[in-house]
Parts: sequence; C-alpha cells; structure tokens
Amino acid sequence: MKKIAYIASECVPFIKTGGLADVVGTLPKIFSKKEYDVRIIIPNYMCIPSKYRDKMRFITNFHMDIGDHSQYVGIKYMEYEGVPVYFIDNEYYFSGITPYGDIKWDIEKFCYFSKAALSILPVIGFHPDIVHCHDWQAGMVPVYLKTLFAGNPFFSGIKSIMTIHNLQFQGRWDIEHVRYCSGLPDYLFTADKLEIHRDASMLKGGLVYADIITTVSNTYAYEIQTPYYGEGLDGLLQARHGSLVGIVNGIDYDTYNPERDKHLAKPYNIKNFRKNKVLNKTALQKELGLPVDKNQFVMGIISRLTNQKGLDLVDAAMNDICQDGVQFIVLGTGDQRYEEMFRYYQNFHPAKVSANIYFSDALSHKIYGGCDAILVPSRFEPCGLTQLMALRYGALPIVRETGGLKDTVIPYNEYEQTGTGFSFANYAPNELLQTINYAKEVYYNQKKNWEAMQERAMSMDYSWMSSAKKYEELYR
Repeated sequence: MKKIAYIASECVPFIKTGGLADVVGTLPKIFSKKEYDVRIIIPNYMCIPSKYRDKMRFITNFHMDIGDHSQYVGIKYMEYEGVPVYFIDNEYYFSGITPYGDIKWDIEKFCYFSKAALSILPVIGFHPDIVHCHDWQAGMVPVYLKTLFAGNPFFSGIKSIMTIHNLQFQGRWDIEHVRYCSGLPDYLFTADKLEIHRDASMLKGGLVYADIITTVSNTYAYEIQTPYYGEGLDGLLQARHGSLVGIVNGIDYDTYNPERDKHLAKPYNIKNFRKNKVLNKTALQKELGLPVDKNQFVMGIISRLTNQKGLDLVDAAMNDICQDGVQFIVLGTGDQRYEEMFRYYQNFHPAKVSANIYFSDALSHKIYGGCDAILVPSRFEPCGLTQLMALRYGALPIVRETGGLKDTVIPYNEYEQTGTGFSFANYAPNELLQTINYAKEVYYNQKKNWEAMQERAMSMDYSWMSSAKKYEELYR
C-alpha cells in the first residue's frame, strides 16, 4: 500500500482562499483505500469554523527547535469523509482571523509549519512513501527533508512532490530573515538553491529539492519555463523540465451538475438543455433586473476582479461589446479599479450590464445555468476552474489561449464541426472583441452548430476522477 502525506496551508472544507484548497480536500477522498493511505496535514487556524474545531481530538504535543528558539507543536486529529486529517496546533502562529497575514510574518509561520509537518510523522507513527507539498507555504518541506532531517533514519526513503498552483506567490523575503526563521545553514542560501535576486524564496527551495514538480496544466508547465511566465524561476524550471509534469485540476461533478442543481430555475441535462436552459436565462434576467428576452446573447464573467484575469482587455472593448443583442453579467470582487469599472458600465448601459460586486455561490450557479457564454480572457491562468464549470453547464467558454484554458477548451472549427468554445491567442483587446463577435455570429446565425457545440462541451469529463488517475501514475 502506498502511503502519502498531503502537506498544505489550505484544505476544503476547513479553510479555503483558492483552488489549492479544493485539490487538497478532494483528491485524497478519490484514491482507492485498498491501494492508498493518504493523510492530510494542515495548520489548526483559529478561523476554522467551530463545527469542525469541536470535532478535533487532541493527540499529543512536543517542543521543536526552530530558528534560535523552541516552539510548541500540538497535534489534533479528525477523520473527514474517510480521510485522516492532522492539524498542527500553535496559537502563536495560527490565531489570526484569516489564514494569511503580512508576508514577513507568513514566512516565519510557514517555516514553522513545514518543519512541524515533518516532525509529527514519527510521533503519529506514519512513514509516508511520498510527501506531496503544495505551493510556497509547504515549500520548505522538501528542503528540510534533504538537509536537516537527512541524517534521521526514520526519514530515509521518503520522496517528495512539489505542486505549483500559482508561481506568482513564492514566499520571498530577505535572506537574513528566512535563514533566521528556518534555522537552515548558510550554504543553502546560494543562487543554485534558495537565493533569488538577493532574496530567499521558499518555493524555489521546494523546486530545487523535490523529486518531482507538478503544476496544474500541461500548457502552464511549458509556459513557466519561459521568461514571460517564469517569475524569475524559468531557468531552474528549464533545468528540471524532465521532472516537471502538468495535471489539470478537476471540479466536483456532484456540486456542479445542471441536472440536480437546486439553484437553477429549471434543471437540465445533455438531452433536454435545448428547451430547458433558456428558462434559466429568462429567470436570471428577471432576478438581475435586465430586460427579459430569451433571444439575447448573454455573456457572464465570474472571477476575482484582478489584473491577472484580463479585465483591462474587457475595459478597452466594453463599449463595443455592449452592442445590440448582448447582455453582460459580472459576479466577483477584487481591485477597486475593476469594481468601479463594472459599476460604471452598468450605469452607462443599464439594459445591457449587470454588475454584481460581491460573491454568491448560488448566483454563480445561476449564471452558469443561464448564460450562453462565459468569458475568461486571463493574462495567465495556471489551471482555471471557471471554464470547466462553464463546459459542464453548456455555457460556452470564450478564453485566451494560456495555461489550463488552452488545455481544456477546444476552439470551434466550423468546417470540421469540432470544438467546445472559442479562443484567441494574443493579449489584445481587438482579438478579444473579434472572438466575442464571432461567437455571437455563430449563436445567432448557426443555431444548430451552437447547440451541437454545447452538447460536446457538456460531455467533456473534467471530474476529479480523471485528475486522480494521472496522480496515481505519478505516485507509482
């Protein structure tokens, strides 16, 4: 039986700020219990909801050297949906009202967490074959494993995998501070190890020392080896390309299921969407105060409103997008600049634009169910989940060809009658606009082709099951 420890700063349902939490919380449930013993190790944040905290059982505690002092390490435990979860308990580090604070403090916190995650293994009597570490917050685990812990016979033979969910976030600070927080020797802070442009990067440490590196799509695995996407680590990732694998994330096909979605006005499936999906469109128009008209081409954006998401392109093209026959629905929060921008367009085009500057899970399901197309024009996108949900609901994705968007959306080819959406290559407003206009033209003038594309989109399989099979190959 293969034993695997997932080490991460987030995990659904306990704590989540992004897609990382979904991966850590969902994958371990899917592996066969006969073949895999997968356990999760995360911090015991005070901001984990009390309904989970109340079920945790205290196992034991000990003290651990970190930096120039000793720190308390408590171990709490619960089983969740058949998966053992260990929570590293330390009020000094984990008592904040959010999982992350300022980066300098977070570096100290996650150096402690990485060392503690390894230190608890002999205490709980679990000797994993593989430690699967996620993002910079667990980046020091492979470093500790190959350096400070290398002389301890308990840790011999443990392999490590480092998964990059977003290369932009690296746990970078000045060398002095990272050396102090980690307690690691001087020789590790050189250009071929943790040093990057006179700082130290915890993620870089993980990428240097891990046995295998994965990221969340094939195209992103290729892109991060180039200077444009590489965030200063492209040279290292090129050097390690033989150990670098891309595996696309999945989505929960029970939660995102148009046939059984309780948020929809009228559930539908691949057989009856032609007559039922439009009822969700008119219900959505009514709920959001847009003119109710089943013939409008309705586009949605469900996103964090940040620079990464390509919203400057939308801004440049918005007045041209809001032509006859189009309605545009936005859901999300983020940078003030983009929040204000969408409010402005709503005031300017009240019959065309609905700006919902908040987040609502229920409304997101209604938008997938009611829209004809979902727009994801990202500058970069390691994996992206929005387009996977859109495919599932037959809301055709309009995406920029980058990262996971390129890997999961097949561009429409009207001659061969293939494709599951629309895409454009260059990061340019005119290309975005041309692609939207082309989609609109197909929607209005090639209705049968549009519906055939919806059917293909809805029959794609981006469930966690197919991701899990690829991780199993890697583990083997």
